[in-house]
Amino acid sequence: MAERLRFLPAGSDAFLVELEDLATTLTLLDSLLAARPAGVIDLVPAARTLMVRFDPLLTGYEHLVEVIAKIDLSVHSSRQGETFEIPVVYDGEDLSDVAEILGWTVEDLIRRHTEATYTVAFTGFAPGFAYMTCDDPAFDVPRRKSPRVRIPAGSVALAGPFGGIYPSDSPGGWQLLGHTPLTMWDTSRPRAALLAPGDRVRFREMAKGAIVSVSASPEETTKAVTPAAGLLVTRADRPALYQDLGRPGRADQGISESGAVDRASLIEANLCVGNPREAAALEITFGGFALKADRPVTLAVTGAPAPLTILTADGRIVPAPLGRPFALDTGDELTLGFPPDGMRSYLALRGSFAVDPVLGSAATDTLAKVGPPAITTGDILVPANEPAAAVDPLRPVLKTMPRAGGTVTLDVVLGPRTDWFTEKGVATLLSQDWQVTAESSRVGMRLSGTEPLERRDTAELPSEGAVLGSIQVPHSGQPVLFLADHPLTGGYPVIAVVARHHLDLAGQIPIGATIRFNATAAFDPLVRETDR
Repeated sequence: MAERLRFLPAGSDAFLVELEDLATTLTLLDSLLAARPAGVIDLVPAARTLMVRFDPLLTGYEHLVEVIAKIDLSVHSSRQGETFEIPVVYDGEDLSDVAEILGWTVEDLIRRHTEATYTVAFTGFAPGFAYMTCDDPAFDVPRRKSPRVRIPAGSVALAGPFGGIYPSDSPGGWQLLGHTPLTMWDTSRPRAALLAPGDRVRFREMAKGAIVSVSASPEETTKAVTPAAGLLVTRADRPALYQDLGRPGRADQGISESGAVDRASLIEANLCVGNPREAAALEITFGGFALKADRPVTLAVTGAPAPLTILTADGRIVPAPLGRPFALDTGDELTLGFPPDGMRSYLALRGSFAVDPVLGSAATDTLAKVGPPAITTGDILVPANEPAAAVDPLRPVLKTMPRAGGTVTLDVVLGPRTDWFTEKGVATLLSQDWQVTAESSRVGMRLSGTEPLERRDTAELPSEGAVLGSIQVPHSGQPVLFLADHPLTGGYPVIAVVARHHLDLAGQIPIGATIRFNATAAFDPLVRETDR
């Protein structure tokens, strides 16, 4: 029997393998996990696709296509896990709409949902989010035409043939049936995710007597806090975040890479003060930040050119250089003003900051709620006093940052779902100016254009992997450009992905600027057929 595999480009260092069904997808995943090809960083399974992300310095797209095409997919994998009962309060905003779509009463919908058995097929979107298949085939509903900006943690939802439970507050386009008080993701547990592939789930209506087991919710403990010595944050108009180069290779736990939005600027700040390039630094958005030193320290600020001033202990005000190391004496206070260009500045401390890593990284993932807490006024930043090399006062001139009101051109790689759009839709993407709206964050930038992108295929897209820089298009036709804290999977087609050499630039485009997209090549999916 011939197995048809379709390979769809997804940016400069990733691609989607499109397969016949979920069982075949999981078989390919298990085969690659058992014998992972050199250079493969992450594997993200979905309903009928597998996202493969790789290091282009170690391997290449064409080579991996040939390796995957030789894998025997004729014998499907089987998985078995635990069984969970999930209590639900059926009070979701979409409960009546879903009942109407399915042609049922609300009471029938609740009854059938509690009678069904769900099985976790794969995880994604966010840590602890499990995509579950249902043994009742009638549960197949479309996503909302426009995703919500915020869905509360614990929301029980449906989309297409899948069920899911949101582990944290996040954007999303699934239909909401209700909520559960159970915690789906908690890094203090031996297994942070409550549900894993192979597990089975039965939902129970709390109104009919279901209760929450004490062991199902993590116990809160109170720890004694010892005041620490360090740099006092005297101003934080917006919370600053610890960031480093993120958590690559953890997609199997539903965790995206995250890390600094402008990785080059973070690395540059560390090199200025002699730190390793991957050391944790502060990511400060739109300035409005100040700290006071309790000891002599050496700092550097890169990225968005926030005006830097030092109020010395004896009352003098002196400027500090951008992109160069500088010193604070005991009692000096550094202030970052509002940058005229760009969005995000990076502040590095020689010897780095003492910050507890979470899952191997000091990065704060705002969507997944993984990492150190945000930094606010009154916090103390403790120096780690790690070994450091010599400071470098002769770093290269910093790159120019985009400005609100200006236009930025970003190179894009077409795919993986370019063919879901008409020729006119693709032409609109590449010819029209797209304004960055105020609904933008580390998760993604919502863009607005005069003419929405026209789709050829209006069907529901089964959830599939998405990478940094993906340009996802919901039914409104107004795209969203995914940034560092993007979800691992999404249910709207990705028309193109920002090329790797422009990802840092994309992360510095401020609200009010406009973007023009330039395709580096034509959309060119590969097809392989092998006899099994």
